[in-house]
Amino acid sequence: MRSARIALCALLITGAVGLSPSTASATSATPSTPSTPSTPSTPSANRSAFTLSSAAFADGGVIPKVHECTSGGGSDPAKRNESPPLTWAGAPTAAKSYAIVMRDLDNSHLIHWVIYDIPASATSLPQNVDHAYRPSTPAGARQVYYRGSASLYGYQGPCSPSTVNTYEFVVHALNQPSLSSLNSNSSTRTAAREIVAATIGSARITGES
Repeated sequence: MRSARIALCALLITGAVGLSPSTASATSATPSTPSTPSTPSTPSANRSAFTLSSAAFADGGVIPKVHECTSGGGSDPAKRNESPPLTWAGAPTAAKSYAIVMRDLDNSHLIHWVIYDIPASATSLPQNVDHAYRPSTPAGARQVYYRGSASLYGYQGPCSPSTVNTYEFVVHALNQPSLSSLNSNSSTRTAAREIVAATIGSARITGES
């Protein structure tokens, strides 16, 4: 009997030693496979792209004659120097105002039009914005005086009778409601620099004329 009890105790001790702590730990710590989390949506994924368009011409298309300058010679009655209608969408939600700059990309990026202090509530400009420092529409906006083939406030249409040039229109979303440093005597280049410095987003289209 005594020898049987001794054998039984030895068997119990051997079984206890065989279960190592590392094995017990690994068994109890094995996690269940986690479910794959859904990818969170980001603001950039949900927000539409900032775009600019015109009902007068497609991006890269031909700008109609009604928008060409009347100071480039000739007497074509179709040319009226009227600014084209422009519409934008998907602008940054932080925009406090807008500005538009038009350049002739084939003539040293000559600036043809600067209009700024466009209210943040605006999403478009009508055709033929007044040639005035403070146009009637959009209310509160201001324009820079153009000094070149014509001398006027606001829009100066394409003036390239012997070549076909590319004209770029850029709408800038700005981080301030008014560019207070500009006035009626500011140059187009000065205005363009102030606009770029305040820009938080932009969109563009081009037209040929």
